Amino acid sequence: MENYGKFDKVCQILEENGRDKTKLIPILQAVQDVYRYLPEEILAFIASSLNISPARVYGVATFFSHFTLKPKGKHIIKVCDGTACHVKKSSLLIDALKTKLNLKGTEITTKDMLFTVEAVSCLGACGLAPVMLVDNDVYGQVTPEKLSKIIDDIIKKEEAL
Repeated sequence: MENYGKFDKVCQILEENGRDKTKLIPILQAVQDVYRYLPEEILAFIASSLNISPARVYGVATFFSHFTLKPKGKHIIKVCDGTACHVKKSSLLIDALKTKLNLKGTEITTKDMLFTVEAVSCLGACGLAPVMLVDNDVYGQVTPEKLSKIIDDIIKKEEAL
C-alpha cells in the first residue's frame, strides 16, 4: 500500500484511543497535533476505521474552531483584534507581520510552513493591548519593531536546530 506510511501515526492514535468512536474529538486533536491540520484523506481514513460516516467526522472537524482543514505553519501567531487591541492599532501589527513574512493577499501561512498568522477576536489580555500570542507565549504592548524582533528570534532558533 503506497500511502500506508502516511497513516502509520493515525493508526497508532486510533489504537491508543481503543478505536472508540466516542473519542472522535481527542482522536482529531491528536491527529492535528501531528499534522498541524486535518487532511481530507485522513478524515476519510478515520471515518472508515471507526465505522462512522465521513460526514460525521467532517462535521465535527468543521464545527469546532480549534480544528483546521488547511495546513498551518509550525509557529501559530495570533494577533488580537478585539476592541481594546483594535483601538491600539492591532491592524498595523497584522500588516507588519504580513510584510515581514512576505504574505500576499489572503495568504496566512508562509511558503516554508514556519509561520501562520491569524487575527482573533480576543485573547483575554485587554490590559496588555495590543496583544499577540505566538504558540503559547503572550506578548503585550506589541509594536511593529517588537514584533520584528520576536520573529527574528524565532527564525534564529529554527536555524540553530
